[in-house]
Amino acid sequence: MSDVKDSNGTALNDGDSVTLIKDLKVKGTSVTLKRGTLIKNIRLTGDEEEIECNADKVKGLVLKTAFLKKA
Repeated sequence: MSDVKDSNGTALNDGDSVTLIKDLKVKGTSVTLKRGTLIKNIRLTGDEEEIECNADKVKGLVLKTAFLKKA
């Protein structure tokens, strides 16, 4: 698995918690994830710029690591 890093260059691992650094609209829904939202128990994907996670309102999200920082 390649090195997955958050927006600050901190390494991320499976099961880490991350915080959003900007509001993100979720495609295909009317949900906007607010800046500062804590996302727990992330899963790494084959792409070092993306992680999989479940937010409170949305399951099976894929987020870009550029919008995350390790909690």
